[in-house]
Amino acid sequence: MEVVDGAMQAVDGAIDNAKNAMDNAIDRIKKEVKLQKMKSDSMCRLKTAHNWQEDKEEVEDPDAPSYFWRAHTVTVLLVLICCLVYTALIENPVDDSTYNGKRGFMAALFFWVTLGMTIMPDGPFLRPHPALWRFTFAFGVFYELLLIYILFQTPVDARKLLKYIDGDLGEPIPEKDYGGNCRLYDGDNEDPWHNIKDKVDIFMVAHLAGYWCKTIIFRDWWLTTVISIMFEFLEYSLEHQLANFSECWWDHWILDVVICNGGGTILGVYTLRWLSMKTYYWRGLYEIPTYRGKIKRFFGQFSPHGWIEFTWNPLSSFERWIAIVCITIVFLIAELNTFYLKFVLWVPPNHILNPVRLLFILLWGAVSLRETFQLLDDPNCDRLGRQSWVMIAIVVTELLICIKFGWSTITKPLPRHIALWWVLGAALLLLYTVVKFYLLKPYYIPRPEKENIRMGSPINTPTEHKGLPGEVDGDGRDAGQDNTEQAGDKNSLSQAGLFTNQLREDKKDL
Repeated sequence: MEVVDGAMQAVDGAIDNAKNAMDNAIDRIKKEVKLQKMKSDSMCRLKTAHNWQEDKEEVEDPDAPSYFWRAHTVTVLLVLICCLVYTALIENPVDDSTYNGKRGFMAALFFWVTLGMTIMPDGPFLRPHPALWRFTFAFGVFYELLLIYILFQTPVDARKLLKYIDGDLGEPIPEKDYGGNCRLYDGDNEDPWHNIKDKVDIFMVAHLAGYWCKTIIFRDWWLTTVISIMFEFLEYSLEHQLANFSECWWDHWILDVVICNGGGTILGVYTLRWLSMKTYYWRGLYEIPTYRGKIKRFFGQFSPHGWIEFTWNPLSSFERWIAIVCITIVFLIAELNTFYLKFVLWVPPNHILNPVRLLFILLWGAVSLRETFQLLDDPNCDRLGRQSWVMIAIVVTELLICIKFGWSTITKPLPRHIALWWVLGAALLLLYTVVKFYLLKPYYIPRPEKENIRMGSPINTPTEHKGLPGEVDGDGRDAGQDNTEQAGDKNSLSQAGLFTNQLREDKKDL
């Protein structure tokens, strides 16, 4: 009997030992899986300029539960239906086809834009309100449909169509020539400085403000400067088509590039520095006790919700290089469209339609660049953004209208020396691309460093991996006790070098 009891105890002990060994093995497997996940996440962060995985978490504004942030879909629907019922059953009809046509068109536009503001999905920006960006997207779709309709008209009918907007439109306008006498000091004239005074107008302020905005939406002064210089070369090349492009050398390079465009870019750089250094900490308006704090919070609603610096890295890969070249070309075409649309549709330079179009191009461009940067930087993003899609369609349709309506102007051949310079520039660009990304192709892709992104209070980011309690390394030692020894290793220091910048991540942009 004692022998049997001893055997049973031995069996129980063996079972307990096997159970403990199994539990320990499972714990070690779980720890190893967790460790590998941490390493995988760390490597993913090294390959991108922004941590998009954390950015995918839902962001809610502190004021989200308030009346201001609700969608109000039912309320909007009832208001729209009441307006339609009033128009159909209560309002007295007017026997004026032109008046009814304009009014019906504006009502349809209002219905579409209101629908877009209510039910369309949010974009990447939050401030001042997501409804603003839904409105710009909805209006962008309407503008593209309007451009398509104009594209199917004749130039005469298209110009007559603009008369429904303003009766003064649709009339031939003279093109102002900024060239001619290019002497800075003209002693033969009563006013020797008349050339400079004639070139200084309201458009200089527009240039400066425009490049300030471009620097902010590109978030890169180098790319903005490239676009500025390239557009001046385009003006030189196309001045035989549009007299508006004919300017003096000092008007091109001193007034435009250095003073206006360069000044706007410098202001944009300082604005970017302020936005990147600013601490973004938001409280609900009703949580702030003082009136001064409430007023400050109200105006803060018109500032970005957070900030992400765009690290374009055009030379890091062939795909990025082609993407940056395409972005530059699209924006240059959008700027050329501004001048050619005025020319073919007979829109005066000082008409309100021009700044309104430029304002929407700016808003669409800001969202498009944000979506494009995520497409290039986020490995999990594999589709072009909605606003980017519409923006490209708008630029291409505007270009087609300019070509169709101004065929006799567009087809004027470039002067021989200008054409040779453009052929040389294209050849050098192609040669550089082949040499950089084919003949001298690197064995590794440079990895962008982490961005200095502020969101709320500063968060200390570890610069080295700390061993988990109980984690065992390859030599059977506790990894938690060997952190000091591993910190001296050169590979660990080089790996940790990419983490020296503090992560101040923002969940949403602007």
